[in-house]
Amino acid sequence: MDSSSSEVKIISKCFVKPKTLPEKWKEPYHFSPMDHVMLSIHYIQKGLLFLKPSFSESEDAVNPKEFMETLLQKLKDSLAIALVHFYPLAGRLSTLKTDKSRSHSVFVDCNDSPGAGFIHAESDLSVSDIVGSTYVPLVVQSFFDHHKALNRDGHTMSLLSVKVTELVDGVFIGLSMNHSIGDGSSFWQFFNSLSEIFNSQEDNNKLLCLKNPPIFREVSGPIYSLPFSEPDESLGQSEPPVLKERMFHFSSETVRLLKSKANQECGTAKISSFQSLTAFIWRSITRARKLANDQETTCRFAAGNRSRMNPPLPTNHFGVYISLVKATTTIGSLLENEFEWAALKLHQAVTEHIGEKISYEIDQWLKSPLPLQVYRLFSNLNIVHMGSSPRFNKYGSEFGMGKAVAVRSGYGGKYDGKVSAYPGREGGGSIDLEVCLLPESMEALESDQEFISLVSSST
Repeated sequence: MDSSSSEVKIISKCFVKPKTLPEKWKEPYHFSPMDHVMLSIHYIQKGLLFLKPSFSESEDAVNPKEFMETLLQKLKDSLAIALVHFYPLAGRLSTLKTDKSRSHSVFVDCNDSPGAGFIHAESDLSVSDIVGSTYVPLVVQSFFDHHKALNRDGHTMSLLSVKVTELVDGVFIGLSMNHSIGDGSSFWQFFNSLSEIFNSQEDNNKLLCLKNPPIFREVSGPIYSLPFSEPDESLGQSEPPVLKERMFHFSSETVRLLKSKANQECGTAKISSFQSLTAFIWRSITRARKLANDQETTCRFAAGNRSRMNPPLPTNHFGVYISLVKATTTIGSLLENEFEWAALKLHQAVTEHIGEKISYEIDQWLKSPLPLQVYRLFSNLNIVHMGSSPRFNKYGSEFGMGKAVAVRSGYGGKYDGKVSAYPGREGGGSIDLEVCLLPESMEALESDQEFISLVSSST
């Protein structure tokens, strides 16, 4: 890895199995079509940065070493309990091939697996080194396990890995989860559940219930048999160009202003805050790229499908239930019109994203089942992709150190034009955007007065 990894030293590694083995552990957990689609993209890598508590110098006070030992042991114990509820995350991928028909299906094997990964690391960096820089330091990628791993690597790698990095005055808890097992909603459901277990004082009842227990598909065999061909290993080796990554903060007042302007100009009340902000960033990034007006540009984001299915699925249904929703226009049209015009296009795309369309897209994919490829994600310079969601409860996960200082992500899924939306730390509808751009585009964005005038601060 980069030289920045030398700033993070691995202290120990181990695997954690579920505290008790559920009956479901014995059965294979078979993939759905959408799970198969995700096999050739990166793991989800998101983590939380905490400040260490201040330590008293009195004789009976807990010292920093004891604090970390207690934190690590409690995290391991909590992970073992969490894996009882989220049992597929302790397994490994396996492929069932049928030579006669040249078909295959992927499933999670929970029997032949050492469990989820758990890593303790140390760094001489401080919290301010991470949050005080204009750009997200490259070393943040070293706070996560499974660097550059693709989901199909889950045949030999853990499907979940927790990496705890001790800083001089803080702790970073980074989770890497196989994206074929779950989407962002499922990822944060697990993170929040791990926190809930960690903070539970009723040790004897920890295994009994969660406030938001995951619901898994009930399957007794492969759902689909797909054409089989050996994966092209070269497809995962493509490297994106060097990028600048920066966090931009939008206050709740600014987000409300954008929503109000979009709805007022378009004569509606249905354009959401997120659609309005996404339209604004789409237009700002496109302007910063300085491309020809006759070229096309696309804005897309992963829309949650649970509520759109027929019948709808509960929000705690664990798995991959997302689809790409996108709007495309010429660069000239996007820049000649105000952002409200783009917000309406995005709103219309979301409105058209209904259960019938989702089912049709899955059926079409089954007729020609090609997985998403990493290289395809960053091969088009004209795309702005809004990932993650400010609706996820990212600051609700606490581990005895109070509310997290910041959310940060790893290497996975980053390319020119990738934007990830997080809730602002202060709440109230504020939003943080993690923006990845080519250096020259980032410089132009930072010099764009219309954009910068709405940014409250970098975070």
